[in-house]
Amino acid sequence: MKPLIVVYSLLMILFCCSCGDRRVTEENAYEGVSNYCHQTYDWSIAQENPSIMYVKMGVESDSTYEVVFRSYTGATVHFYVDKHTGVTRMVEKVPQLDIENETGRINLFDYLKKE
Repeated sequence: MKPLIVVYSLLMILFCCSCGDRRVTEENAYEGVSNYCHQTYDWSIAQENPSIMYVKMGVESDSTYEVVFRSYTGATVHFYVDKHTGVTRMVEKVPQLDIENETGRINLFDYLKKE
């Protein structure tokens, strides 16, 4: 009975370590958010002036990466990417109107290229 318990325990440790280690890197956060923004928003307006729309890295904390998308309207969407889960909270900000709204969540891994 003891060998079975030991084998089971070792298998669980191996399974948990291999499947649960999907830690998000700064590069993953930028790539996933950029892919999401290029799929979701119309970038045609920025063809003549690319500087009016962009994706850039924001502030990093212990648990999240912030990635910022700027629209041609001046509004920004701040993506807060959880470093451990990839769950990404989106907050739209319109500075000219002093508006800030949480607009949803995405799974960052859905927007990363599969290797």
